[in-house]
Amino acid sequence: MRELRLPCATVGSGSYLPDDVQFLLRPVNLELTDVLEKERLIQTQQKHYSEMISAEHAPSATHMTLYERSLRQNGVRMAADVQALALALAGHAPGTTLALVSFVRAGLPLGVLLRRALRDLGRDVRHYGISIVRDRGIDQDALDAIVDAHGADSILFVDGWTGKGAIAGELQRCLGADPRFTDAPRLVVLADPCGRAWLAASAEDWIIPSGILGATVSGLVSRSIWPVEGGLHGCVVYDALREHDVTRSFIERIEAARVGVAAVPARPWTPVQAAGLQAEALAVVQGLARRFDIANFNRIKPGIAEATRAVLRRVPDQVLVRDRGDADVQLLIHLTDRAGIEVQAVGDELGPYRAVTIIRGVSR
Repeated sequence: MRELRLPCATVGSGSYLPDDVQFLLRPVNLELTDVLEKERLIQTQQKHYSEMISAEHAPSATHMTLYERSLRQNGVRMAADVQALALALAGHAPGTTLALVSFVRAGLPLGVLLRRALRDLGRDVRHYGISIVRDRGIDQDALDAIVDAHGADSILFVDGWTGKGAIAGELQRCLGADPRFTDAPRLVVLADPCGRAWLAASAEDWIIPSGILGATVSGLVSRSIWPVEGGLHGCVVYDALREHDVTRSFIERIEAARVGVAAVPARPWTPVQAAGLQAEALAVVQGLARRFDIANFNRIKPGIAEATRAVLRRVPDQVLVRDRGDADVQLLIHLTDRAGIEVQAVGDELGPYRAVTIIRGVSR
């Protein structure tokens, strides 16, 4: 194993402990773009979403109350799923250092937890946070540095969940012709309702506690920023949100629960299972596109986490849920009520998903 060699300074480990992760992102200062203007620029194809960023605010007291409720409701489940994934990964590439490569931001908490679980199982593990951008690609400089240091066979990619499978598809597009990766990219997630990950703890769409916060549970970094002039991808560091940061406490709480759980190793989908999940998820997205006359599937954000983030970051038209009484969608309903966004309960129309946000179409 060689030392990691990077072309410029990075943001280090953010607000994580230094051993938990190394971000391969450079700090940037980017002028804020109003959410409405950002949506207009995205949909009129004048700018890519990764070239802009809007203000990220501290979560409200109600938001944090619902975050705490999600931890009580699903913290033990997350701990058990982390352990199940770690047990499955512990035997991968024996005799070498494993390199967990988490996608910023949703993959970060899972990557940190997997690193700790794998170390407890006797594996030598390094953990990196890098950028991948839909329709633009992976941070090639960051990936090259990891491959040079550890070898491609040691790499396991980590994300929090799948929605439509866009990031899984982007990863395959970027690495499919890369001769260093002799097998399909190994993408590991907690929840994979669309069946596009290599390894998942389940296919269920459930409220992952870290999925309902942003920077304050992900090391105080923004989502990644595309480097217009090339080089490492960037991010904004939200020092102003430090007093609201639960990054480390979240990890410690899930870790404390993981010590006492019993788990069996997760297993990759069989081809039949993956095909079934993919077909069901695609049918839902295509059906919603027909119902709402949507040509661009990027306006459809399926899954609780993606639906919640779309309400916080984008300009939603409406939100669909399977059941308004579902405990896992209460934060989403709180956010929609506050913003005056319509919520429809549509039952089984959502297939494997428990919530979907439809982004409002904008004119030029």
